[in-house]
Amino acid sequence: MLTRIDHIGIACHDLEATVDFYRRTYGFTDVHIEVNEEQGVREAMLRINSTGDGAASYLQLLQPIRDDSPVAKWLAKNGEGVHHIAFGTDGDVADEAAGIAGKGVRVLYEEPRRGSMGSRINFLHPKDCHGVLTELVQKADERPEG
Repeated sequence: MLTRIDHIGIACHDLEATVDFYRRTYGFTDVHIEVNEEQGVREAMLRINSTGDGAASYLQLLQPIRDDSPVAKWLAKNGEGVHHIAFGTDGDVADEAAGIAGKGVRVLYEEPRRGSMGSRINFLHPKDCHGVLTELVQKADERPEG
């Protein structure tokens, strides 16, 4: 079952400058910064608040590390801004994706992939989600909460 908005992904050209903006403007603190080679990005997860299921809601700032990454291609076409919305699940992300696929929505990966902070993720095709790239997230047990 989907239980929360896990994060909103925002594509940016300069991760440090964008993190600084969200710190200064809204007081968000960066919880985690990492490079995800598979996705071709450097990312920062900024914690917004805790949620009722023991997780949290985040902003995910994404800076491409190579020109052929999906985020780099998206930035070239659209510029900086909201890239995707991610919903968290309290169950297995593979089961969640299969259930949604059974309703006619294309799932982008056959098997879940590694996401931020050790999470398991999959994406839903934006053309099947009213133009919104949608991510499904199963948090890792060790995911930091602040």
